[in-house]
Amino acid sequence: MSIRPDAFRVTLVRMGSRGEGWVIGQFIIGGVLIISAPLTRLAVPWFVMLFGGVLIVAGLGIGAVAVLYLGENLSPLPKPRADNHSLVTSGAYSLVRHPIYFGILIAGFGWGILWGSLISILCTVALLVWFDLKSRREEQWLIEQYPEYTTYQARVKKLIPFVY
Repeated sequence: MSIRPDAFRVTLVRMGSRGEGWVIGQFIIGGVLIISAPLTRLAVPWFVMLFGGVLIVAGLGIGAVAVLYLGENLSPLPKPRADNHSLVTSGAYSLVRHPIYFGILIAGFGWGILWGSLISILCTVALLVWFDLKSRREEQWLIEQYPEYTTYQARVKKLIPFVY
């Protein structure tokens, strides 16, 4: 029995037929982010904690608005639903292609700042990398289902509005 040299890469990129592995990975990173904060807490001034709290609320708000704009198109998995759905490019999706991920990242940074947890902040950076990789696969599926997605990609940044 021989193993193709690219077998691992192909498995890593697919992470399940609908991207289940990507979702499991983000929950693992997110869980470590949340749990590690109180365990690795550093003393921070009240105004830093307040700033962290504002980021949490803003991030959750951005994510909630993005979920509302998706409506029936919402799926927990990165592969778009095959039934009769449409590409959403308005509202939060006119500012960034993955506003739910952006909102989670903002809230994650806020969580780390609130607790003064460098480990939580590093987990948020890991989540940024994870979302970047996950969104690459997700966008391949979106292009297959919605050919107009390439025009949208050229117009709107991926994860951080006006930046990346």
